[in-house]
Amino acid sequence: MDRQSTALASNQAVLDAEELLEGIRRWVTMESPSHDGAAVTALMAEVERDWQGAGALTERVPGRDGFGDHLVVRSPWGGDGPGILVVSHLDTVHPHGTLADINPLRREGDKVYGPGIYDMKAGAHLAFAAFRHLRRTGRTTDLPITFLIVSDEEVGSKTSRALIEAEGRKAKYVLVTEPARDGGKIVTSRKGIAQFKLKLTGRAAHAGTQHDKGRSAVIELSRQVLDIAAMTDYARGVTTNVGIIQGGTTANTIAQHSRAEIDLRIPTPELADEMVARLLALKAHDPDVALEITGGINRPPYVKDAAITQLFDHARVCAAELGMDLRDVPMTGGGSDGNFTAALGVPTLDGLGADGAGAHTDDEHIFYSSLVPRASLLLRLMETLR
Repeated sequence: MDRQSTALASNQAVLDAEELLEGIRRWVTMESPSHDGAAVTALMAEVERDWQGAGALTERVPGRDGFGDHLVVRSPWGGDGPGILVVSHLDTVHPHGTLADINPLRREGDKVYGPGIYDMKAGAHLAFAAFRHLRRTGRTTDLPITFLIVSDEEVGSKTSRALIEAEGRKAKYVLVTEPARDGGKIVTSRKGIAQFKLKLTGRAAHAGTQHDKGRSAVIELSRQVLDIAAMTDYARGVTTNVGIIQGGTTANTIAQHSRAEIDLRIPTPELADEMVARLLALKAHDPDVALEITGGINRPPYVKDAAITQLFDHARVCAAELGMDLRDVPMTGGGSDGNFTAALGVPTLDGLGADGAGAHTDDEHIFYSSLVPRASLLLRLMETLR
């Protein structure tokens, strides 16, 4: 057998790359955009059957607000004590039809393409495969393991956050199967994310006959956009982005209304407090234009502290046993559900999924050669954490 088939073998069972890929393919062929709750729930039901077939205890948490069900999976050993929480999601950013028309499921050399395959159906499946391997070889782990698979991570985990935090508070360690970075690096810190909505109300007037009577909400919005952009401070790791703007009705009418949506990324809780306060304190330049801004932190900063460093060092030892030189990336600006658990003070490792590239793009793919090593690392962490 080749190295991919024999990287981790025990009691006549092996982690086999072709079996891993076939399972990933099956999950990817069921498209699951976040806002189609029925589609995500259909995939969640398929995934639940896989877990049940592997001997896990499952509980479906009904979706709400148009989003799909969540799935809680528990090992049949270990009791209720603090254990390992493995967090994954099955929703994707890709609309229906991407699989058929834009990024069909295919393998080209070491690359395997498909919508959501990298972020993060492959990672979710590798966690399942690690558990299945334990069952096949008749082994258990010192700590109980809970696998939490959510349906709305890509849109902010609005319906799953409370569940993530509830399970996180019961955990001793958290492993997140978001995709690997930059050739197999994992994530040990992420910026926090805050989101805001800005609404401006001016005074409408005819642009030709009563121009001086109007108070333009679009002009005020333009000034606010420049003010918000000026808050970006790369030296401190703070970035702001006005991603959506709308305003006005016709070219010959002074705009009465305008609006914007704002994204803020911050690396520490202290900067989060400072920058949220600054944005919420915005004032209109024109006293005749009313300004309303709402919003706040969506995902708290995930800061690499001493406990996370210790967990990462343990993971590096596990990886070395498998012939891997495990590294982590500098603090990333992208958020994940790991932000929630790290903010609770639970040691959290993220980016433990498959290696690949193109997340959220029409070129999304994983590297076939990463499947067995990444599943092996997850399995080794489950076996050795105490």
